[in-house]
Amino acid sequence: MKKIVVFCGSSLGFNPIYKEAAVALGNHFVTHKIGLVYGGGKIGMMGAIADTILSKNGEVIGVIPQLLEKEEVIHSGVEEMIVCKTMSERKVIMSQLVDGYITLPGGFGTLDELFEALTLGQLFIEQKHCRTFKY
Repeated sequence: MKKIVVFCGSSLGFNPIYKEAAVALGNHFVTHKIGLVYGGGKIGMMGAIADTILSKNGEVIGVIPQLLEKEEVIHSGVEEMIVCKTMSERKVIMSQLVDGYITLPGGFGTLDELFEALTLGQLFIEQKHCRTFKY
């Protein structure tokens, strides 16, 4: 099974279209038997995509740094949750687990993750696909 990391926010934002995009992408993952790797939270965009996939018995792996374990409210429904030390370690672990990257709306953390993935590709450190999801 292919695994894709989805970088996205721990907030739903101010427009319902963001949650709709997370749900649509989650349904796409389940339909096409793609495993999700994500930030491990149960709230916001992260929670919306994870809940969608989990509700249909899809595969979800969370990766969350210790400092966000309580703040982002770790998703208790995710069977495989990797707790790491730092944000940097989180990105390395995610990179090792996946075949590609997708970005949904989020904040500065989401942008940081996206730009690191783009940089790894630009430097030919990785040869993985990197896309933003348009709804």
